[in-house]
Amino acid sequence: MLTGTERVFSPREGQVALNDILGHHRFTRDLSERHIATLASMAAEVTFAEDELVLLDGQCSKNLYLVLDGSLSVELHTQRFTVAIQALSAGQAFGWSSLLDDQDTLFQVRARELTTVLRLDGATLNQACRADPSLGYEVLHRALRLVAGRVQATEEKFAEMCGVRV
Repeated sequence: MLTGTERVFSPREGQVALNDILGHHRFTRDLSERHIATLASMAAEVTFAEDELVLLDGQCSKNLYLVLDGSLSVELHTQRFTVAIQALSAGQAFGWSSLLDDQDTLFQVRARELTTVLRLDGATLNQACRADPSLGYEVLHRALRLVAGRVQATEEKFAEMCGVRV
């Protein structure tokens, strides 16, 4: 798994910038200021180059990512083929399996162009969710939407491959 290029903020600039970004991102919108501040404390802005692999299928997932700019492809990868299941763009998120203990990544994710994301450390996020059940509820509820969207995209792709109209 490649790490991308991380942007370093000064402490004050970073907190203000990250709070603002998180307050407007679709995944974290409408969270309380306290929850936004908690998430900002564990977030880093990371940039991935075109065609860079962000997540590899089968590796233990470590981060939740919030897409800020650019686009990525969620792919089902085997030894014989790779199928693009879903395209992700600004406002979307991926890496939900990092919220589960020792869960392998089920799909690989590749940057389709220069892409900027916020990377939230999964272990730190899990600890924060356990310490603050209201944050835990919000994060897990939103992560379930990600899972449901991924299942739907997978169903649609397989139906398309089988010649079934969706």
